Amino acid sequence: MIRIRKNCEGHAPFTRRHFLFGAASASLLAPHADAEVVTARNAKPRGTAKTCIFINMNGGPSHMDTWDPKDGPWNPADAKIQQFSGGISLSTTYFPNLAKKTNDLLLLRSCSSWEAAHERGQFYIQTSHSSNPALMAETPHVGAVVGYERGFNGLLPPFLSFNQTLQGSTFLGGPYMPMMPPASRTGLSTLTHNYFGNNSLTQFDNRFKLLKDLDAGIRNNPPNADMAAYSGYYDRARTMMYNDAVDAVFKFSVDDENRYGANSLGRALIVSRNAIKGKMGVSYISVTQSGWDTHVSMFDRGQSSNIYQLTNDLDRAISALVDDLRANGDLESTLIVMMGEFGRTPGVLNTRSGRDHYRPAMSVAMIGGGVKGGRVIGATDSTGTSIVTPGWSAGRAIYPDDIAATVYSALGIDWTKGIDDTPSGRRFYYINSAVDGAFLPVEEVFG
Repeated sequence: MIRIRKNCEGHAPFTRRHFLFGAASASLLAPHADAEVVTARNAKPRGTAKTCIFINMNGGPSHMDTWDPKDGPWNPADAKIQQFSGGISLSTTYFPNLAKKTNDLLLLRSCSSWEAAHERGQFYIQTSHSSNPALMAETPHVGAVVGYERGFNGLLPPFLSFNQTLQGSTFLGGPYMPMMPPASRTGLSTLTHNYFGNNSLTQFDNRFKLLKDLDAGIRNNPPNADMAAYSGYYDRARTMMYNDAVDAVFKFSVDDENRYGANSLGRALIVSRNAIKGKMGVSYISVTQSGWDTHVSMFDRGQSSNIYQLTNDLDRAISALVDDLRANGDLESTLIVMMGEFGRTPGVLNTRSGRDHYRPAMSVAMIGGGVKGGRVIGATDSTGTSIVTPGWSAGRAIYPDDIAATVYSALGIDWTKGIDDTPSGRRFYYINSAVDGAFLPVEEVFG
């Protein structure tokens, strides 16, 4: 068992601020406290990745129409399911680009969810914990835990989030809150304030110095931990402003926008690529693609969210990302995970020509970050209803807890850790019951 004991001061929740990024919270506040780590378990993280990009397929993607397609009357006539080496099968209509990259793709088809309701399921895949009202205020996002473990190693905060995040850093503190910038071709207007032409930077520095001089007393003798945290927040925010390298992360060309897809998913992944290429210290990036709640007319191209549009958007953006990460030499150190909160009803469609929520079977896709592609782990039956082959050493379904443990391991983090010093005094485990071996990394993904 691993425990982290900490100084018990400063548990009051940090106030949210909007400084650089509009909707962004106080992502640069001081850390929770120094920690003493005591280990008594021989966990051996892989450490194959520097960054994880987690594609949150919000709404519950149909495993039957993404990573575990089955021949049957439920498919549209143009599905074109094709078999590839390593047991991989994909629709070349839905995934025309990834169908050319199956050597990079690892598919986990023996996964299952604990939840069948969206908010609870989303909470689980974002935190690896159940949505318990008594503990939610002390349950940080996996990305916040990664940031806490990896720390600040560059100009940007360690945890970035695009399009949606339910949970932040909670008791871990402001530094590990997700930075939630917009993804726009023109970048972030708040990184510079050019009100004085060529003299703008000098004016800004003079005003920032004046602010620090006026605040010197309260900075040196803060009345509470929250107030003390803001000194670090402002200083770190200042390093991001008037910085050409930071500015370049959030800008991209029309050609890139079109290549990734002129949509929120594609734009977010361009910025993610830029942050990784720029070596900005980012360790975890959450990118949400919404619309996967396909209860009705899922193959109707006239619907605002349909399988053709959802899969093609994902296929285009991920394929471009893989190409660019490979070209930059970053693919092997970047773990890409694609999953939603649960699967969808298998076999024939429902009476509304869609699929409903389904907990017993779901699929997860991974690329890069030490993952050995061109393979499938696990199998469901001919209708996608039940797991018939787990395909890994635990001999059971792969749960979101195991996926989180795999991500932690790839990033070099001991997934069995726990933190004693929470506001309530209850111990927070990175993954519940992992210390007892109930949940563990899927080592088979690494080959």
